[in-house]
Amino acid sequence: MTSDEDDGDFWGFMQDANGLFTSHEDGLRQVELIGCSPRGGFLTCLDYIGGRRAAAGNGHLAFLDAEGIEMGSYFVNNVTAIAAVPSARGEGRLDVTVRLWCDQLLPGSEAVWELRRTGQLNRNGMWVDLDAESRKAWLSVALWSREYQRRSHPTDAAPGQAFTLDGRQVVDIDGFYCALGEAINGPGGYFGWNLSAVDDCLRGGFGASCPFTLKWLRSDVVTSALVRRDVAGGRWTADLEVLLEIFSDHGIDVLMC
Repeated sequence: MTSDEDDGDFWGFMQDANGLFTSHEDGLRQVELIGCSPRGGFLTCLDYIGGRRAAAGNGHLAFLDAEGIEMGSYFVNNVTAIAAVPSARGEGRLDVTVRLWCDQLLPGSEAVWELRRTGQLNRNGMWVDLDAESRKAWLSVALWSREYQRRSHPTDAAPGQAFTLDGRQVVDIDGFYCALGEAINGPGGYFGWNLSAVDDCLRGGFGASCPFTLKWLRSDVVTSALVRRDVAGGRWTADLEVLLEIFSDHGIDVLMC
């Protein structure tokens, strides 16, 4: 963890965390940081547990792979220490319990991060058996780890490329985003997780340069899946129609097969 207010204020490493992906309300979490080696402002706040100065403030929580390379990070708000005990993970380490807020740590994300950390996120379609909530979590990890995932090919593919999207397993709009990210950036790839984000990705910097061709296999399955009900308004919303308009605006040639 690192302070959001001072990049030079490094708060230390931890080996594991319990409760990180469990939100009580409005993003509030109580998290046990296991095998922690606190430093800087975070170490200082441990001297004031139970008081106002136990709040370290806002920070960034990074996830590291097996080689210690950062895979992605989350902004965490108002990190406050509420307990600290010696850890069984090593001499001098602590298990520190904190309260923090973060609405981006979605339930189900932990398993996806573990696949990324261990190098097992290595083939397309690993998301197809997930439920709706877990597909959203999959997309969130794809978003926050997108630079790590593309570290071996950080530049966009040249204009005029062709990408193939397999629509056989797309049962909802989030499934489409999973398939689109993989079509352009490979297993666990990201290319938007809502309509606005797809539009942003098409402006460059996310793996593909416009114009390009998108070969959309089994588009008949996708067509039926991308019509959903707007519960609040009681209307049916055709996500497919909006997607095709976005692609057209950026000069994307969509071949629906």
